[in-house]
Amino acid sequence: MTVATAPSPLVTGTPPGGPSRRRRVLRRLLPLGPALVLLALFLAGPILWSVYIAFTNETLTGSASVNSRFVGLDNFVRLFGDPNFINSFLLTFVFVVGSAVIGQNTLGLIIALLQRGRGRVTRSVVNGVVIAAWVMPEIVAAACWYSFLAEDGTLNTVLGISQEWLYTAPMVAVILANIWRGTAFSMLVYSAALSEVPADLVEAAAVDGAGPARRLLHITLPLIRRSIMANLMLITLQTLASFGLIYALTGGGPGTASQTTPLYMYEQAFRYFEIGYGSAIALVMLVIGALFSLIYLRLIKVEDA
Repeated sequence: MTVATAPSPLVTGTPPGGPSRRRRVLRRLLPLGPALVLLALFLAGPILWSVYIAFTNETLTGSASVNSRFVGLDNFVRLFGDPNFINSFLLTFVFVVGSAVIGQNTLGLIIALLQRGRGRVTRSVVNGVVIAAWVMPEIVAAACWYSFLAEDGTLNTVLGISQEWLYTAPMVAVILANIWRGTAFSMLVYSAALSEVPADLVEAAAVDGAGPARRLLHITLPLIRRSIMANLMLITLQTLASFGLIYALTGGGPGTASQTTPLYMYEQAFRYFEIGYGSAIALVMLVIGALFSLIYLRLIKVEDA
């Protein structure tokens, strides 16, 4: 008597649970379908279109707005030979290093350290004041700093002098304004990281004779190094794309003295209507941001090794 057996999956070529497994995967992905379509339309689509536009001579007016053509790397050749772009890139570098890497990062860490061991009321007041500047719209923050730094503003009144700070030191003005507005993020990141530092370890180091500086350098900072790298990456990317605060405070002026790359990109694309050239600048900024991210992520991996 012969017993009938089901054909082996190896014989039929069908992987075990193949069709049913695929159906389960499809059922799980089906609810995500609308979200994926929206992401493709409103995120990936515009990005890919901007990348394509960067290689054309597209403009908002003139014949190129109707008959745009592919120009290859012409926009990028022009870009890296443009002294105004080089100037804007150097100003962006100064702005990012001064206001994010040094300013926000250092000040946020200092505030977080000073709040350790303080009472709830003290922490609540300090957090409220610092976070209030962070949640403030950029245009309002710019108006506050304009009132503070203007010739008849608060700073000159207190110092008893007449000085137009926004014209004589525009980069210093926008760097200070961005530090004042963005420090809260770093403070919150470091406050959360410091709360995870074992108190008994710090106390043991103090008993062994380690001073505050040695405890900070050899215990606290090594234990929160991942938070430091993550914070640096996030505030660097945010500051790299900063536009509204600088535009409202100085407009990139006087002349091009505070015209960072986002402002230069805006000027080329929407004031001179050269969309292709402006998109090339945006693409370069995207690549620079990606490089910064890779560097920070690489440093985090090195620290973990």
